[in-house]
Amino acid sequence: MPEFLSVLKRLLPALPPVSNAERLRICVGALIGIFFTGIATKIAFSSSGASPLLIAPMGASAVLLFATPSSPLAQPWSIIGGNLVAALIGITCARWLDDPLIASTIAITASIGTMLLLRCLHPPSGAVALTAVLGGPAVHAAGYGFALWPVGVNTLLLLAAALAFNNLTGRRYPHLTPAPAANPHKTADPVPTARVGFTSADLEAALKRYDEVVNVSTDDLDALLHETEMQAYHRRFGVIRCADIMSRDVATVSPQTSLRDTWKELCDHRIKALPVIDAARNVVGIVTQTDFMQSADWGPRGELHLGLGKRLRHAVKPRRSLNKTVSDIMSAPVRFVAPETPVAELVPVMADAGLHHLPVIDADRKLVGIITQSDLIAALYHGALSDRPEAAAPALAAAQ
Repeated sequence: MPEFLSVLKRLLPALPPVSNAERLRICVGALIGIFFTGIATKIAFSSSGASPLLIAPMGASAVLLFATPSSPLAQPWSIIGGNLVAALIGITCARWLDDPLIASTIAITASIGTMLLLRCLHPPSGAVALTAVLGGPAVHAAGYGFALWPVGVNTLLLLAAALAFNNLTGRRYPHLTPAPAANPHKTADPVPTARVGFTSADLEAALKRYDEVVNVSTDDLDALLHETEMQAYHRRFGVIRCADIMSRDVATVSPQTSLRDTWKELCDHRIKALPVIDAARNVVGIVTQTDFMQSADWGPRGELHLGLGKRLRHAVKPRRSLNKTVSDIMSAPVRFVAPETPVAELVPVMADAGLHHLPVIDADRKLVGIITQSDLIAALYHGALSDRPEAAAPALAAAQ
């Protein structure tokens, strides 16, 4: 008996766990989607005769659009292209083949092949093709108009409901493939995090060898695998948080601080950035050496200079340049992190986005510290050595 129960348990699909709130969101979405589609169709086509207001495949489409909105099978082109292709093929088979069994078989087979070819695979569309063949006199009488009404109308209304509901409830839809990360230094090299571990090309090669339709987008699969790597890193090295490594005694300036005083502050502390805070210690910007360089007057050959007119103006009014303040050159808005953020999450931000300094703010959005790339490198190095003490001793001995 235990062996039998074990076999039955293995037959259950390995669906990822979801919260009760997500289950409720899915059910409410399906309710709203089908109800909206039916009501809108009834209002628009109340005198259309014997044609149904809703066709059965819309129920299956609702499962995909609201329960798995990130699935490649649930994207707008999948449902629009799949349903229209299947309806047209099903109608053609019904008109030219007298035997319903043969017509149904060919309609579904041809629909699947065409959807795969056009990259609009949508499982409920198989039922659309079957409905076009076996739908009865009303469907047959509609002819190719069946592809527009009710199939086309039902499809567009349900899709509109999915677009609105999913985005309003925090689910990105449609699930567009993100653009590849660009190197912030504008070179041909991939971003730093793409040079270690697996790459997108590795994932594409693995999927090609797998050679099956996978009901998850490539970018989602890539994100899940990288998240798994991050989880494994936390398990191996422990969770080092921003509060553990940040500098707490932070030199700051206000938006009204003069550029001369700001530059002096950078030089005195031998640092390259200063958070800009207001009177309540809220971070309103950050000023860096790069901001100073970008605001300088550069000549056509790359030399820093003042033209004759500016030299004369400075000679007459030598303090005019001191009127500029931090607010004139600072970078805003600022990307920041919380004290409890794991430092591993900073790697993509600092390595790929090219950020060198990240202010740390508390729950009240007050500045409590700052993290630099040097802090991050030290934290990751410490984590690696603590995980492999046997490798740390030779390295330290060699350094001495």
